[in-house]
Amino acid sequence: MAMGNTIKSCFGANYKEVEIGEIVRLAKDEPFTLECGENISNFPLAFQTYGTLNAKRNNAILLCHALSGDQYLCGTHPVTGKTGWWDRMVGPGKPIDTDRYFVICSNVIGSCMGSFGPKEINPATGQPYGLTFPFITVGDMVRTQALLLDYLGIEKLFCCIGGSMGGMQVLEWAASFPERLFAAAPIATSTRQSAQNIAFHEIGRQAIMADPDWCEGNYFAERKYPAKGLAVARMAAHVTYLSESMLQQKFGRNLQDREHYTYGFDADFRVESYLRHQGVSFVERFDANSYLYLTRAASYFDLTQGGRKKLTDVFAGTKIRYCVVSFTSDWLYSSVESRNLVRALNAVAANVSFTEINTDKGHDSFLLDVPEFDAALGGFIEGSASLYGVG
Repeated sequence: MAMGNTIKSCFGANYKEVEIGEIVRLAKDEPFTLECGENISNFPLAFQTYGTLNAKRNNAILLCHALSGDQYLCGTHPVTGKTGWWDRMVGPGKPIDTDRYFVICSNVIGSCMGSFGPKEINPATGQPYGLTFPFITVGDMVRTQALLLDYLGIEKLFCCIGGSMGGMQVLEWAASFPERLFAAAPIATSTRQSAQNIAFHEIGRQAIMADPDWCEGNYFAERKYPAKGLAVARMAAHVTYLSESMLQQKFGRNLQDREHYTYGFDADFRVESYLRHQGVSFVERFDANSYLYLTRAASYFDLTQGGRKKLTDVFAGTKIRYCVVSFTSDWLYSSVESRNLVRALNAVAANVSFTEINTDKGHDSFLLDVPEFDAALGGFIEGSASLYGVG
């Protein structure tokens, strides 16, 4: 991909320019209306592509990232220096084979890796939007992705895949653009956010807003950053991504670099040290206001529109081929929610398979080394490619 676009990495005390890949400006000719009612235009959407679009333009796979993810699936991340979040799955000869498929991943609007978000400069003020940024939804994320496909000249996706909030985007694609999608793989997700998950997101937002360095969202102008609040938000969220058995197996009650309790509030236990590390490392790559907006977007997600629609009506007549995946130890988006989706799809005679993976690794299983999951998703892609005629 052509390089040369830059964004400001304004995370923590680290203010620097970071070179990233492709950025396209969308809605240049006419405004894009968000679900909240506000109009935006000429806004940036950052994305990465891997592999080559074939002559028939029918081998495109859209991968949708989770709340704290971004467009960097594989290779080296420009901010963290680590490999991309799905490097295990995407690449030559891997389950999502870039020798065969043209893989696209965009940074969702509201996020902070080059796409239109709260830390972008408001041309009317010359300052970052902050809390003047409009509220966005999962539906808005998907409709901007559809504009990106228009820009790339792709009429129909071979497959759309995503986990967690990425899975919500997959379901939104299936509901809103069924004619532009052949296959869909929603992973570890739900058709609407549960009360428990809304509650966890609220705890995270309140932790950020309680940090005095949040400055009512204007921390960039004040040359401050709510690092402590964002770190606590990440720590609380990270616990939900794991399972109790995994935490017990990995950490138990083991002490961190000591033989006895300190009888203080340092990180006596290894699990405490681990969570503190997760919080600090997250602050170095993510924007606090983006966290507020994206958690709110996830909380708003509900394909039934508050019960005003039935799931069977949402998916009635669908011709999409589905693979729904859940994990036995995922208590954030449990298998019960996946089964509810599968029942609705079965009720409308959809082509759907359901795989519940037995693992103790929790919600984050789709990001970790779980061979059974890799085989299930790889098999679905292979079978779908054969039916769709992708060589």
